[in-house]
Amino acid sequence: NKTSADSRHRASAAFSLSFLSLVFSITAFSSSYWCEGTRKVAKPFCKGDTKGDLCIRFNSPEGNNSQAVQYIWETGDDKFVEKKFHAGIWYSCEEMINEDGEKCRSFISLTPASDRGVLWLSIVAELLYVVLLLTGNILMSVEICYYSSVIDGLKINAFSAVVTVLAGLLGMVAHMMYTTVFQMTVNLGPEDWRPHTWDYGWSYGLAWTSFACCMAAAVTTINKYTKTILEFKHKRRKLERSFRIQYKFPDPTAPEKVCNVYVNSFRNTTDDPTHALRSLRHLATISVL
Repeated sequence: NKTSADSRHRASAAFSLSFLSLVFSITAFSSSYWCEGTRKVAKPFCKGDTKGDLCIRFNSPEGNNSQAVQYIWETGDDKFVEKKFHAGIWYSCEEMINEDGEKCRSFISLTPASDRGVLWLSIVAELLYVVLLLTGNILMSVEICYYSSVIDGLKINAFSAVVTVLAGLLGMVAHMMYTTVFQMTVNLGPEDWRPHTWDYGWSYGLAWTSFACCMAAAVTTINKYTKTILEFKHKRRKLERSFRIQYKFPDPTAPEKVCNVYVNSFRNTTDDPTHALRSLRHLATISVL
């Protein structure tokens, strides 16, 4: 049946989008690359035989050279080095000078005290976003794989649409709250953390891509539910008009009653309702009798 196949394709598309949204959201939530940039820090003094441009040798043979000293103190460029950093909801990490690896700190501890409540609300909203996405995925998979009747399938479809829309709204609010908190931390955070330059990272883009997939899945699910209901009502009205023309009912509400009798007998089946109404004409005579 073309209608049934189209409905199943829509359900599969909605499930695929919702599953992608769930994977993207979990990946972004657990990563620390929401924002990336550089910090300008003073070079440490070189220790022992350490060489390179990432430290200052104050006891070098040229240490008494007046020109070298004048260049260092007037320009200041040789005294500073830029370190890369990246920050997420949980951690902020920056590379170490003259050493391999990164030094990480809790981003919550870096946030100004006045903004920590907003950050915790963002974290709670992100967790609820993931939970609702998971719930929507389970409902959509149940709808695709198994349901006892068409009416139950429509109920699951409607509930999964509501859950997915709610998840998308929570995700949007959580992303916006984190953006606000990060910008406030850049302006009011600790001096030893404030970035010199920064921009949003791949995790931030992944989080908003998850939101886009979530809303696309919600729209697809609502469209499938609405299309099924409208087709059902349209074919029912069409058949009622056909009965009024073909059969001379003494009761003007008889055609509607005929449809109701057959629809109620159809509630426990798993066939497409719009397909079943096509066979209603063949049972018209029996229903009238």
